[in-house]
Order: sequence, then structure tokens, then C-alpha cells
Amino acid sequence: MISNLQNKIHYINFIHDPLFKNAFFLMLSCISTAGFGFIFWMLAARYYSASDVGIATGIISSMTLIIYLSRLGLDFSIIRFFPTHDKCRVFNTSTVIPTFVALIFGSIFIADVHFFSPELLFLRSPLYTLFYLISLTSSSMIFMAGIAFVAIREAEFQLYMNLIVGSRVLFLMLFISLGAIGIFYAVGTSFFFAFIVALVLLTKSGINLKLEIDRKFLTDSFNFSAGNYLTGLFMTVPTMLLPIIILNMHLVEQAAYYYIVYGIVLLLFMIPDSISTSLFVEGSNGQSLKKTVIRALVIIFLFLIPIALFLYLYGDWILGFIGQDYVAGGLGVLRLMIFASFFVVVNNVYFAIKRIQKDTKEITVLSGIICVLLIGFSYLLLPILGIIGIGYAWIISYGVGALIIAIRVWGNK
Repeated sequence: MISNLQNKIHYINFIHDPLFKNAFFLMLSCISTAGFGFIFWMLAARYYSASDVGIATGIISSMTLIIYLSRLGLDFSIIRFFPTHDKCRVFNTSTVIPTFVALIFGSIFIADVHFFSPELLFLRSPLYTLFYLISLTSSSMIFMAGIAFVAIREAEFQLYMNLIVGSRVLFLMLFISLGAIGIFYAVGTSFFFAFIVALVLLTKSGINLKLEIDRKFLTDSFNFSAGNYLTGLFMTVPTMLLPIIILNMHLVEQAAYYYIVYGIVLLLFMIPDSISTSLFVEGSNGQSLKKTVIRALVIIFLFLIPIALFLYLYGDWILGFIGQDYVAGGLGVLRLMIFASFFVVVNNVYFAIKRIQKDTKEITVLSGIICVLLIGFSYLLLPILGIIGIGYAWIISYGVGALIIAIRVWGNK
């Protein structure tokens, strides 16, 4: 009886542990984003023409890239500096500057759209330009608001905003008659409504949005933001380039196999990414680093091992839903990338530790090494092994990263 009571208390404490709670809602946010994205594009492909979908993806991809480039590493600084600086000033500075930069990039893109993407020349219409810039503003705001909610251990608010963004599925059906612009309107409208919800939730959390910049915070966080910005680029560039590399080698079908496999493996990569972010939050709030890291690793492997085992054993069944060609072409690289996910854990947790310690130089160099190795070995192995070579490139690059980390940790003992 006493043993059962102790187990229940331990379970309740685990569920309400801020590390687990934040990570859990972060993973739900990722799952909801992926799920709504899949449904959205499936419906778009069914009810809109292929050319409309192609044009819409061009518009939305340009917005995604602009938002990513405009963050300037300030998203990481929100988490790290919230506990030591005025939250409102940190949030406003970290939101106003990236949003302003995004608007500049967006304006340049539209002004030179004939150079960047001639198919999108219609965006220079005043109405479309205005909607594009409003959508950019809303997207930038809701992204930074989501980071702020994670920083104050209210990641469920980020999930709420992602669910609002998911309403684009409903708007998609309303705007069918507008073609490609209808798809764009559906996405932009959902961003705007999510922005309104974000304002309400921010106010509820004691964070008031103002057009102000805190120069002291910028000075204090400059090196940290810059280092994390470069690290983020190094870790993201390969995922953007690999499909292009495969296509440039005229391996069109294998590009499709890899795209689908990567989408499946993202489920695994999401686990260490979400929990490492939660670890970063807890460490930034002064929690014992050693104990928090151990708890984070336990939670990561508690989720990762069974899911990795399931994907390894039933990957052929999952790929078979898409087509037998995907089983033959993608199962090998899927299993290799499942193995690589364990090396990804080591790197993500170490990056979180170094961010807590404000040591961005080391993770910038390490992420640069991983980036070069992943792209380099993919180039070398693709012509020889096909996309199986990319699986080996993931293992080699992140394995080398894990080995360097092990040497660094051992050397500091």
C-alpha cells in the first residue's frame, strides 16, 4: 500500500516536473505542426492545381527562409536572459529587431522578385505586397512569442498558437476559387489570428508588447546571440541543401525517398531537440546542471528507445503506405538515420549545456565541423552508394561530433 502510494507520488512529481512538462508540450507542438502541415498540403494538392501549389510553396518558402534568417540568434537569448533581465525589455528587443529585419528582407525580396523568383512577380501588386508583409510580421511575432512561453515554462501556450496556425486548413477550403493566392491567404490569415492570440497570452503572462529596444540587453547578449545564430545556420543548412544536392546529381527518385525518410526521422530528432530546449530553460533558471542533465537524458531515452525500435522494426510497413518503391529505396537510409539519432542526442544535450554556460564559441566550431562533414561525405558517398551514403554521412558527422564531445568532457575531468 505504501509502495503504491510512493509510486503515485513519484509519477505525479514526474508529470509536473517543469523539465518534462515543457518538453512534453514542445513535442506536442512539433507533432501538431507536422500533422497540420501534412493535412494542409494533402488537401491543397487535391483541391488546387499543381501549378497553384507550386507557386504557393514558393511564396511560403520565401517567408520561412526570411523569418529564419532574421532571428539573429535572439530567440536563444530570450531563454538565456529572461531570468537575469527584465522580461518585457528582453522580449520586446528580441521581437522588434528580428521583425524589422524580416520586413527589410521581405521588401527587398518583393522589390527584386523578378530576379529571385520571376513566377512570383504578381506579389508586387500593392494588395499582395501588403498582405505578404503583414504575414511576415505576424509570423515573426508568433515565433518569438512561442520562445518566450517556453522560457517562462508555459510551453502549452506555444501549443495553443500552433493549433490556431493549424486553422489554415479551414481557410484553405474557403479560398479555393482564388488559386495560388488562396493558399497564401489561408496561411497568412492563420498567422494573423495566431498573432492576436499570442498578444492575449503574452498579456496574461505579464509580458506587454512595446516598440522598444534595450541597448544594455543587446550589449550583454551580442556574443551569445551571434554564436547561436551561426550555430543554427550550420545545423540547418545541410537539411536545406541535401535534397538539392541529390537533385543536382540527377537522382530524382532518390530525392523523393530521402525527403519522405527525413520527414519520418524528424520524429526522432524532435525528442532530443525538445528536451534539450527544456534543459536549456531549466539551466538558465538556476537549476542544478548535473541533476537536470541526468533527468533530461533519462526522459530522452525513455521516449527515444521505444520509438526508434518501432521505426527500425516496422519502417518497411510505414514506408509501404506510401509505396513499395519507397520501401526498396528508403528503408536502408531510414535505419541508418535511426542509428544516427543517438549521436544527435549527445550533440543536442551538449549544446544546451554550453548555452547555459554562455560558451557559444565551442558549439559554433563544433556545429561547423558537423555541417562540413555532413555535406562533404554526402557529396562523396552519394555517387557511390546512392542515398544510403547520406545515412552514413549522418552517422559519421554526428558521430565525430559525439566523439569530440566525449574527448572534451573527459579532458575536463
